[in-house]
Amino acid sequence: MTLALFRISVLPSMTSKLEFCKDPKLATPDVFFFKGLNIPGNTHNLVGSNVTTVNVERIPGLNTLGISIVRIDYAPNGGENPPHTHPRATEILFVQEGTLYVGFVTSNPNNTLFSKILYPGDVFVFPIGLIHFQVNIVKTDAVAFAALGSQNPGVITIANAVFGSNPPINPDFLAKAFQLNANVVKHLQKKF
Repeated sequence: MTLALFRISVLPSMTSKLEFCKDPKLATPDVFFFKGLNIPGNTHNLVGSNVTTVNVERIPGLNTLGISIVRIDYAPNGGENPPHTHPRATEILFVQEGTLYVGFVTSNPNNTLFSKILYPGDVFVFPIGLIHFQVNIVKTDAVAFAALGSQNPGVITIANAVFGSNPPINPDFLAKAFQLNANVVKHLQKKF
């Protein structure tokens, strides 16, 4: 078995750092193991969802393998995984239980929405870098699992990034960009 000797990690600040891997002679089965993806996440929050991420940070043995997995739990009646993007990965979503409305939007200039209603056993693909979402449209809990084509796919939640940046983006600029009143933008910025 060959294990990589180092990895370059892209941090939230988008800077890179060199991290050395475990000496292959010191690797144990635990380096390739995660327990708990069967445990439901807490969906009692503003968006009504919980994402349990299993990436290279949680399974060091994923280093250089180019894959990761997440479990997404959705509260009934509108629990959502809000519009977001993965800058370094394509995602394939499998619905285990519940009914989800899912979709992604192509890039400019067309901004075409591709969407479907998914039922247990259904699968949908979100191409790398495109804004996508999922929402539970029934009165029961929903659970989905997603595989991502990166050991560290990253996630940018659109509303959090735009309205919750630190320091804040100038509200007048955002008002013009989103064609909103500046007071609405300031209100949104307080929420994030």
